[in-house]
Amino acid sequence: MPLSLNPLVAKATLAASLLLAPPSIHAQQLPKGQALLFAYFKGNSRDGLHLAYSRDGYRWTALKQDSSFLRPAVAQDRLMRDPCILRGPDGRFHMVWTVSWNDKGIGYASSADLVHWSAQQFVPVMQPEAGARNCWAPEINYDAKTRQYVIYWATTITGRFPETQAKGESGYNHRLYYTTTQDFQTYAPAQLLYEPGFNVIDASIQPDGKRYVMFLKDETLEPTPRKNLRLAYSQHLTGPYSQLSAPITGDYWAEGPTAVRLGPDWLVYFDKYRLHRYGAVRSRDLKTWTDVSDQIQLPAGLRHGTILPISEEELQVLLRE
Repeated sequence: MPLSLNPLVAKATLAASLLLAPPSIHAQQLPKGQALLFAYFKGNSRDGLHLAYSRDGYRWTALKQDSSFLRPAVAQDRLMRDPCILRGPDGRFHMVWTVSWNDKGIGYASSADLVHWSAQQFVPVMQPEAGARNCWAPEINYDAKTRQYVIYWATTITGRFPETQAKGESGYNHRLYYTTTQDFQTYAPAQLLYEPGFNVIDASIQPDGKRYVMFLKDETLEPTPRKNLRLAYSQHLTGPYSQLSAPITGDYWAEGPTAVRLGPDWLVYFDKYRLHRYGAVRSRDLKTWTDVSDQIQLPAGLRHGTILPISEEELQVLLRE
């Protein structure tokens, strides 16, 4: 017959066991007073910007009951796909996003608190290119050396790079382009950022010591679809990028990488879009990768977005929404 404990003794025993239990393997990953924010879209993206937070980089909780923080207001399609948010040296949060499937520009807005946003801008970054078909998945970094913001995205230009043109998927044949700005009013003419010799989209650049690492999607369709994530490196934010890595994802179609440093580890989230779920891989040296998809928890329906650090005070403002 099992031993029956007094309720008070049982409660004390449970408390003691919790104190003695080993902490979560992810609990100590973030600096004290810091949290992580995931900016993403859902569905067709017409309801706009969604945000989720995490205190360990693995388990994420949607904010505002997973309702929109900002609805799209520019371009004919009124989309807000692939949001990327950067905290600038001015202390403001600067966001860029995909506004349309086939427009020649991107969206931009800024905020001091991630709740109240400036008027949205349509930035026609590829307007001078007569053959430009689209501007997809823009991201933004700040270059402290040149004191300017670098915004980059993927575009197909009709007739450009015909040797890698595929017959399927509407004949898209992307390369990566970029512009720079200091004030989000004047933008430099777009330039080619990366030409790896194949169809490439979804670039996301992170500093790594004295160099930069670009996480990207190999969008090759023919003769054999690759559809995986790879890395390229440069000593400068705007390139040239080289040292293309082997794929870091497995035998499934992956896109939309976003990377975060957790202590000594790199954690890369991505969309397993044909499987309708998210995945993640982890590495300490950017060479050997472990699939940790079974360790992550994300809001249902989360799609392509980006991760950034915020303070606990900033998180508390969002939690009150």
